Amino acid sequence: MAVARTRKARAARRRKRRMDSVEHDLTDAQWTAIQAAWGGCAYCGAVDSPLQRDCVLPLSRGGRYTLDNIAPACRSCNASKCNDEVTGWLRRKRLDESAFLLRHRQITAALVQRFAVEGGSRPAVPEAG
Repeated sequence: MAVARTRKARAARRRKRRMDSVEHDLTDAQWTAIQAAWGGCAYCGAVDSPLQRDCVLPLSRGGRYTLDNIAPACRSCNASKCNDEVTGWLRRKRLDESAFLLRHRQITAALVQRFAVEGGSRPAVPEAG
């Protein structure tokens, strides 16, 4: 079997290696709860398009698919953010950085508590600083 040597194929192999090298513990129930809590795109508020899982701290910078690192994003915001740091990206897009960070913290804390009570593992939530 020949190995594809295109740029897209190499990028896909690198992403797969990154994804396989860390533990992702986001369950389907947690993802559903995150979507319900946000009620739309976490960044722009769009409610009319399908939502994608966006890592607040990108995978390429050490992020994982966990309860405290995922925010629902519309396709446009997710593609635009790419692997940028969230606060810098929000500033460049002229979106409300402080409102996002506060709401992300509140939703994460509520969901961590909810899933800890339901018997799920309790992920670490960074202290607001």
